[in-house]
Amino acid sequence: MPEQEAAQMKKKWNWRIWAGLLTSVAAFLSYLVLFSRYPLTRDVPWVNFLLFAASGVLLFLGLRKAYREPQVYRGKISGAIAAVISTAILGLFCFGIFYASKQIPKSADAPKAGQKAPDFTLVDSTGKSHSLSSLLSEPMEGPGGVQTAPRAVMLVFYRGYW
Repeated sequence: MPEQEAAQMKKKWNWRIWAGLLTSVAAFLSYLVLFSRYPLTRDVPWVNFLLFAASGVLLFLGLRKAYREPQVYRGKISGAIAAVISTAILGLFCFGIFYASKQIPKSADAPKAGQKAPDFTLVDSTGKSHSLSSLLSEPMEGPGGVQTAPRAVMLVFYRGYW
């Protein structure tokens, strides 16, 4: 009789397993959608690694409950599958961050450090054109009011609308 009652007793839902899987998916997608826009979290995705760690803890606790108390909690099979999927997501994330992003080739035409830049012309916010050669040839006022030709030019690019 007690065996029939135990068989009829409904097992509890193991929410930790599903919360762990969802946290793992959220960690991956949040990098793609949100955190990759900011250098603080793009260069080293520490927020995403914290989310993956939380996912691992939730999955571990859920699996431990499922295997220690299988008569009370569900999730032995689904928990193992969720753990494999989460591990695969973490592996794909680490592959993309640590390996694939470093395989992007460098520009062959980019000037090297110390190399003279080719002549170019840019338009300023007032619509006036400026070329590199004219900036390097026009004299400018130096210390003591002495007119000298500049030796270098520093360009600053920023996003903005005029």
